[in-house]
Amino acid sequence: MRTIARLRQRCPAFRAEKGKRIPMVDPEVFVPCDAQVGEGPVVEEAAGRLVFVDIPQGRLLRADLRKPGPATEIANVGMSLGAVAPRRSGGWVAACAEGFGTLRPDGALTVRHPVLADPALRMNDAKCDSAGRFWAGSTHVSFEPGRGALHCWDTERGVRTVAEGLTLPNGLGWSPDDAVFYLADSMRRVVLRAAFDVRDGTIGPFSELIHVEGGLPDGLCVDEDGCLWLAVWGAGEVRRHDPHGRLLATVRFPVSRPSSCAFGPDGTLFVTSAREGTEAAREPLAGSVFAVDAGLRGRPASIFED
Repeated sequence: MRTIARLRQRCPAFRAEKGKRIPMVDPEVFVPCDAQVGEGPVVEEAAGRLVFVDIPQGRLLRADLRKPGPATEIANVGMSLGAVAPRRSGGWVAACAEGFGTLRPDGALTVRHPVLADPALRMNDAKCDSAGRFWAGSTHVSFEPGRGALHCWDTERGVRTVAEGLTLPNGLGWSPDDAVFYLADSMRRVVLRAAFDVRDGTIGPFSELIHVEGGLPDGLCVDEDGCLWLAVWGAGEVRRHDPHGRLLATVRFPVSRPSSCAFGPDGTLFVTSAREGTEAAREPLAGSVFAVDAGLRGRPASIFED
């Protein structure tokens, strides 16, 4: 399936030297949308769809991978919805305001583990590892320093808090060999890395990999070469860094708040964005999902095993 063959004529594949700004036409709108904070894009290749959330609106949205066009609402869950991942038994596993839940295919939400008893806390970005565990970051609604944490829902070991003392954990990902776990802490403007053991889902101490200038590090994904694609909120950019943190390429967007990204099966990079805090007259496309031909593939979305 060639998701957007016409983009390949307008946005050729690229690889760039350190720090080079790529001369290319602007990424195209794939899903015209007014998401307040679009986030958590997940490509479900078998179903031929892209799903993503609007965090503060609590909406789960679906778009057809085969052609650009408006999204269809799957659910409005009545609370903030940080991210979802496909579930082996059908539907999705969800990081929501109260903790971890499951969404049926008809969009009905059941909160399974209300691990965030404090109403001033909420879940944010989330993703499954290759063994089917669901990882999510929580944050204070006012982003108070040190109130954020990293949690994991493992159906064999239950729910556990893996790391504390964060502020706005975001942008989760793993190296292609599962040896490294990546996590952005947005308000601290850093992307962290830690050793990862996929057999038992344990991580080592975090260390700083990237210090971000000119914006806040938001969602990320990892390509087949082990490089990170990082959405930089406020900068209007997605940046590609190598596994050592060196900047390789920068893609500019017609919106200031790109929020996250995910690879499609044909090398298309889908990028969500936010309308929140923007001026409609200056950024009429804010809140839409964009598509860029990255010329690279990423790992397929992992499925929650329950």
